[in-house]
Amino acid sequence: MNTLTLFDRKWNPFKEMDELQNRLNHFFGTPTPTRANDEESMAPARWAPLVDIVEDEKEYLIKAELPEIKKDDISVKVEKGILSITGERKFEKEENGKKYHRVERSYGHFTRTFSLPDDADAEHVKAEFKDGVLLVHVQKAEKAKPKQIEVSVA
Repeated sequence: MNTLTLFDRKWNPFKEMDELQNRLNHFFGTPTPTRANDEESMAPARWAPLVDIVEDEKEYLIKAELPEIKKDDISVKVEKGILSITGERKFEKEENGKKYHRVERSYGHFTRTFSLPDDADAEHVKAEFKDGVLLVHVQKAEKAKPKQIEVSVA
């Protein structure tokens, strides 16, 4: 009688889920963190800051979380209807006597781009940096008000 045998190791459902996640990451083109000896890698993942976008009657407000990033390491540009926020969070260099056991925060260069809506005024964009949050104010263009045209009788 033929018998189906598995390897001499116990089935680990978490390893199966991890392998599925790796396959999905590969399929969607997302980098997969490498593992050495089933231990988590110290290499940080690619990252992009989280943003909130809020609209009121006067403007659009984009709030980007940029903790531990200096103002000089951030750039905000508007070109051809695209708002770009770029910057870099630099990794703290290891000091003598300190050993990192885990690095979960991501470091390196980032870019976030947003298409501006038709009613956004690309000429009136202001950015401010406060408490680790970048605030980008994009004013709305004044709408063309209906113009009353007088009809004259000939």
